[in-house]
Amino acid sequence: MFGAPPAAAGAQGFPARDPSSQSIAAPSIARDRSSSLTHFDSSGKASMVDVSHKMDTKRNAVASGRVLLGPDVFHLVAANKIAKGDVLTVAKIAGIQAAKQTATLIPLCHTIALSSVDVMMALDEEASCVEVTAEASSVGPTGVEMEALTAVSVACLTVYDMCKAASKAIQISGIELVSKSGGKSGDWHREKN
Repeated sequence: MFGAPPAAAGAQGFPARDPSSQSIAAPSIARDRSSSLTHFDSSGKASMVDVSHKMDTKRNAVASGRVLLGPDVFHLVAANKIAKGDVLTVAKIAGIQAAKQTATLIPLCHTIALSSVDVMMALDEEASCVEVTAEASSVGPTGVEMEALTAVSVACLTVYDMCKAASKAIQISGIELVSKSGGKSGDWHREKN
């Protein structure tokens, strides 16, 4: 039942299925302040974080991902011979547009006045892939990590959509936050393997 206390975890850590319901019970929420999730209120219900008490600071986030095309499709993209048109330009515009729509797509995200969004597309012939990097910036009380990640995700999906007629084996992988700066938590950079 919606809003009911979480059920005990089942096999392999997945939430147990309530036999009287077709839905899966929500996992229990940690109450430890050091590891608490900010999108839950004191009773464990989803809520939008109140950022009205936070100071405006310059925020920046970079995310990346890749679209594995395979050699044949890669060469079509590189030669701009995909039937739907210029894959890299369309994907770049889609990523920028998606960053601006993040709060519409992700329910508990704040609507952010973005200062800038850039989506960079690079062809990697050795891996037969498109490397996608997005950078989002703003001045405000909350970060832009979700905007950068959304930009990368939609840009990768657009590459897939533009190329799917040429191959169904295309894969999207490695979507991740690369770095963020600004705000109370300060700067963070992903450690390179």
